[in-house]
Amino acid sequence: MRSAIKRELIGASEKFKAVMEQVDLVAPADCSVLIQGETGTGKEVIARALHGRSRRSNGPFVTLNCAAIPAGLLESELFGHERGAFTGALSQTMGRFQLAHNGTLFLDEIGDLPVELQPKLLRALQEQEFERLGSTQTIRVDVRIVAATNQNLEQMVNERRFRTDLYYRLNVFPIVLPPLRERIEDIPFLVHHFVQEFSRRMNKTIDEIPEHVIDMLCLHDWPGNIRELQNLIERAVVMTEGRILRPPMIERPTSPSGNSSKPVRTLADAERIHITETLRKTNWVVGGRSGAAAQLGLPRTTLIARMRKLGISREALKPTPIWCGSRQAEGMRFEDGRRALARAAAV
Repeated sequence: MRSAIKRELIGASEKFKAVMEQVDLVAPADCSVLIQGETGTGKEVIARALHGRSRRSNGPFVTLNCAAIPAGLLESELFGHERGAFTGALSQTMGRFQLAHNGTLFLDEIGDLPVELQPKLLRALQEQEFERLGSTQTIRVDVRIVAATNQNLEQMVNERRFRTDLYYRLNVFPIVLPPLRERIEDIPFLVHHFVQEFSRRMNKTIDEIPEHVIDMLCLHDWPGNIRELQNLIERAVVMTEGRILRPPMIERPTSPSGNSSKPVRTLADAERIHITETLRKTNWVVGGRSGAAAQLGLPRTTLIARMRKLGISREALKPTPIWCGSRQAEGMRFEDGRRALARAAAV
C-alpha cells in the first residue's frame, strides 16, 4: 500500500487469521521468510508486521524492489560501491545490506533478481558478509531477509531461471497470502478503513456507506486485490460530495451467463437461472428478511459466493459499466468491527 495510507493489518476472516498466526509464529525466530501471493495482496504490509514483531523492531526496515532497479545497478543497490567503481560513482555509497544492519531487509519481487547476481546474494545470506563494488574489504552485517514474489519460484528453479540453493535459503518459512476474492468477509473492514483514511486526507466527512455498495464490492473478483480496492475507494471518496459514499464504478466484462433464455444444459446453468430470477424479483437485494438470500434459504455470504462463482451480477447483464447504486439509496452507518463482520455474515 502507498506510504500515505497507514499500513494496518485489517481482517477477521479465517484465512487472514491463519496468516497472522504464521506471522506471530515466525517473527521472533529470526529466520528467512518468503512471502508469496498475487499482486496487491499486501506482501510488504506482512513483511513490516514480521519486522515489528521481531527482536529487530528497533532496527531499520529497508526495502528494495528487485524489479524496479535496472540489472546493471542492482548489485550496487544491494551491496554498495566505492568511489570510481564505475562511471558516475563519484563517492562511496552504502548498499541496502549495510543500511539494514541489525534490522530487516525486504527484497520485493525477488523472482526478478538476475541469475548472475544470485550467487553473491546467496553468499551474503549464508555468511552475512559481502564486498562493495570496487573493493576487496569484506563487510560483516547482521541482517534478516524477508523476500516476496508473485511468481512461481519452484517452477523458475525447474526452468533454471532461479538458483536451487538460493530458493531453499529464502524459503525457510513460506507464507502464502490469499487473494481478496478468497476473503470477502474482510471487504467491509477494508472499505471502512480506506474511506476513513482518504476522507481524512481530503478533509471530507463521510460517515455512511450504502449496504448495497458493500454487497456489490463483495461480488467483484478483484484481480488487483487490496490495491485495486484501495484505488477504487479513493476514486469514490474523490467523487463524493456529501456524507454518503458515492458508489464506485466497477467495470465488469459482459457475460452471457445471466441470459435466462439460454437452454439449460448443466446443473450450474439451472442454478444460475434460478438465482438470477430470484434476484430480479427482489430488485437485486441480497440481504435482509425479504432479500434473495432469505428467499433461497441461504446465508447471505453463501449466496454472494455462489453468485461470484457462477458469474452472476447486475452489471454482467448490461453492455456498459454502471454505478453500483444511487447516492440516495438507503445506507449503513459505520459500525465497529464486530458488528460489520456480523452483518457480512448475516443470514
